[in-house]
Amino acid sequence: MSDNQPFRLPTRFLEKVWGTPDLLPWFPVSDKKIGEVWFEADLPLLVKFVFTSDRLSVQVHPNDGFARSHEDSLGKTEMWYVMRADPGARIAIGFRESIGKERLREAAISGEIEQLLNWLDVQAGDAFLIPAGTVHAIGGGIALCEIQQLSDVTYRLYDYGRPRELHLDKAIQVASTEATSAKSVMLPIDCEYFHTELARTSSKLLYKPERERFHIVIFVSGMGTIAGRQFREGEAWLVPSGGQPFDIEPANPVKFLRTWIP
Repeated sequence: MSDNQPFRLPTRFLEKVWGTPDLLPWFPVSDKKIGEVWFEADLPLLVKFVFTSDRLSVQVHPNDGFARSHEDSLGKTEMWYVMRADPGARIAIGFRESIGKERLREAAISGEIEQLLNWLDVQAGDAFLIPAGTVHAIGGGIALCEIQQLSDVTYRLYDYGRPRELHLDKAIQVASTEATSAKSVMLPIDCEYFHTELARTSSKLLYKPERERFHIVIFVSGMGTIAGRQFREGEAWLVPSGGQPFDIEPANPVKFLRTWIP
């Protein structure tokens, strides 16, 4: 925008076999099983909301080098911020014990991979960093915000018997098979590809854009005005670089993530 003011990013709703119609309170209830809502921007970062009623595949993403040479794409390091979690909801990050590449192949084919993963109970407010090469899975009953490199390259290792393509050869090449003790981390999350932090406010906040970098502000809860324009939970706003300071004025307590490229 010519005035360098923040503006709301458009959304795209993607139906998924593991999705859910229950998108409340961020979006209206759908008549389809929505799994992802993308906030679209011409940027090297992608922000999306993920909604699950069933388990996603066990999968892994390549790093930049492998993705460039094999997929003509960026790699995919991502992070998750859990917005809602049903009792007993779980995610998996990496393996409980180190395993070899051949064992990984056998476990993916047999389904034993489910038992080898490092499963974690989750609740709202948990945050996780998922570097490229980390085998991972998201269980049912979760709503989360995902911030990632702009890449859609996913290699499936196991899909619970669903008739979707697996990508065992590439997945095994890029997967880290070392044991991990990954767990929820405190925000901010800072890595090579993005910095993400969490803010809460119930009073007017003066927001100062940076001269050299954009921010994306993702409203997780609450409503009010941003630079004099109405916002509500479930929206992401792009704050261009070099703009003038503006107010975020909540009508009720507001919680938002903000992310940028370091």
